[in-house]
Amino acid sequence: MSDYQPIACVQHERLEFAALTKQWLEVTIGGGMAQRLLPLDVYTRDGAEWLKAQTEAGELVTARLDALKF
Repeated sequence: MSDYQPIACVQHERLEFAALTKQWLEVTIGGGMAQRLLPLDVYTRDGAEWLKAQTEAGELVTARLDALKF
């Protein structure tokens, strides 16, 4: 069983819409600094939901949705 905490539907929809329309979002992952990310995919794996995104520098990042702050 996972300790994943589902995020609000409105935030989930925001991520999916940004991925579909290729919109950059300002997001904080964990306790880090805010950064602009281009969401590429939102998916489920291992009992949690994940975001695959690209940074402005072109790096790919993967983060659990419950670690994101908008």
